[in-house]
Amino acid sequence: MAEEVTYYAIVDDFSSRDAPTGVLRRIRRDGGLRDESFGRDLEWKFSSLLYSAERGDTQYKFHPITEEEAMRIVDRIRWEAAASG
Repeated sequence: MAEEVTYYAIVDDFSSRDAPTGVLRRIRRDGGLRDESFGRDLEWKFSSLLYSAERGDTQYKFHPITEEEAMRIVDRIRWEAAASG
């Protein structure tokens, strides 16, 4: 089975689907699932946020998005990090 990646916009009380707080990707491989979020440290790292949401944690909402939308969010986070110093 080939690798399959699904991207999600991460939305909280202070963001929206159009301007999400972050992005998460779920990678499906033969060996199972791995979730990674792109953060202010500008790296993709393991994340348990989506697992938590699937088990009832309502702190964040996850909206499926395209890879292109995900890369726009990543670019925005990079730009904001560079602008803030």
